[in-house]
Amino acid sequence: MSEESQESPGAPTEKNDSAPPPTPPDRIDKNLLRIAFILVLGTFMATVDATIVSVGIDTLSADFGASVTEIQWVSTAYLLAVVTAVPASGWLADRFGGRRTWLAAIGVFLLGSLLCALAWSATSLIVFRVIQGLGGGLLPATGQALLARVAGPGRTGRVISVVAVVPLLSPVLGPLVGGSILSAASWPWLFLVNLPIGAVAVLLARRYVPDVPPSTRRTPFDLRGAALLSPGLAVLVYGLTEVSHDRNLPAVVGITAGLTMLIAFTVHGLRTSRTPLVDPRLFTRPPFGAAALALLVLGASVFGTMFLLPLYFQTGRGLSAWEAGLLLAPQGLGAAAGSVLVNRTIDKVAPRTLVVTGIALIVAGTVPFTQLGHEPPDFVIAAALAVRGVGMAMIGAPVMNIVYSRIEPEHLPRASGALNLLNTVGGSVGTAALAVVLQNRLTARGPDISWAFADTFWWVLGFCLLAAAGATRLPRTHVRK
Repeated sequence: MSEESQESPGAPTEKNDSAPPPTPPDRIDKNLLRIAFILVLGTFMATVDATIVSVGIDTLSADFGASVTEIQWVSTAYLLAVVTAVPASGWLADRFGGRRTWLAAIGVFLLGSLLCALAWSATSLIVFRVIQGLGGGLLPATGQALLARVAGPGRTGRVISVVAVVPLLSPVLGPLVGGSILSAASWPWLFLVNLPIGAVAVLLARRYVPDVPPSTRRTPFDLRGAALLSPGLAVLVYGLTEVSHDRNLPAVVGITAGLTMLIAFTVHGLRTSRTPLVDPRLFTRPPFGAAALALLVLGASVFGTMFLLPLYFQTGRGLSAWEAGLLLAPQGLGAAAGSVLVNRTIDKVAPRTLVVTGIALIVAGTVPFTQLGHEPPDFVIAAALAVRGVGMAMIGAPVMNIVYSRIEPEHLPRASGALNLLNTVGGSVGTAALAVVLQNRLTARGPDISWAFADTFWWVLGFCLLAAAGATRLPRTHVRK
């Protein structure tokens, strides 16, 4: 029996088109839902961990005797490690197989989590967060590619609409989970909480997730591309972070070096005769280019807002981390409701209609935040966040469905890696850029903190308009399977 015939009973088959399959090819059966649940555990851990530590910065600073600027690298190091790891996810899945790569990523992530809990200094914690981030960066991309491969084109849209809500919920759940842990336990439990979740995910994956074989094309690893792309992205994000801290020389060096390396990577990707780590030509092929732009800006809008609002709630309104997390909860509820809506319409409505509607809802939900200087009441903020949540859920899943439904199965790992890279880069670069804008507006506005945040949200609206421009290039008609 071949390896392909040993895959999930819910996976599509091409061996006999005339024979009725055990389940309809477009039906989401229990087996596929179980696989989706298992794989989404990895995405949940990785994305929540990006924000769960944010509420513990003050505690870590006090325990380690480090300044806030130094301890902030606990969050920044994780983010940079994620950005570094994502580009390699496609090659690793091609070389070793999707499930094997996903399990290895879980192992690295859990090892990093354990080491973080055992850290004895700020420096050791930052180093261990890098290890954790390398594993966490691989999980979303490899998990999505593996799920799309198992589901097949006919079921990808609806199953992705379910799992895509997790990255949208994570920025909301992270502060809530972190605040709950710190109210009952010491800071190491911010990391130890990952161990039982990861152990369950590994045991379930080994039993239920099919072992999709590696690609038959054994392409060599693009070492030169990896040396340019991953460090280039990390250095660029570092430079933007330094701008927000008013460190001019490191900022200029970081941004210049990062952009230079990214330009060099693009030239290398266009000229190399081998398979590049991320093929720049991929972004010129419709509808991938428009989909990429939509995800890039979505990442900037989602993570940028999740950076701005908790900071505003705590500095502008004097709320605790727990209270700020509760006020952000409507966005998560809106995202959950939006994912249900998308799940029911994604195979019936044109992708462009869903995405443009989602962007319009995000714009509508962002407008009230441009008026923070007028101190809008909590119910207005909650309603705006709920509307934004619905809108965000209407973008990610349709965009990924467009790409996953139109690409050959053997190319799914690299396509998934490219999409997740853009979403991650959009989140990190967007957050760093908004931090720079906020710092500038705080200086200009002086004591008017609320208006400084309001000014910054006009830039979030600008990101949304840029995403809308890309969305107009998406397919007008529903993708036929």
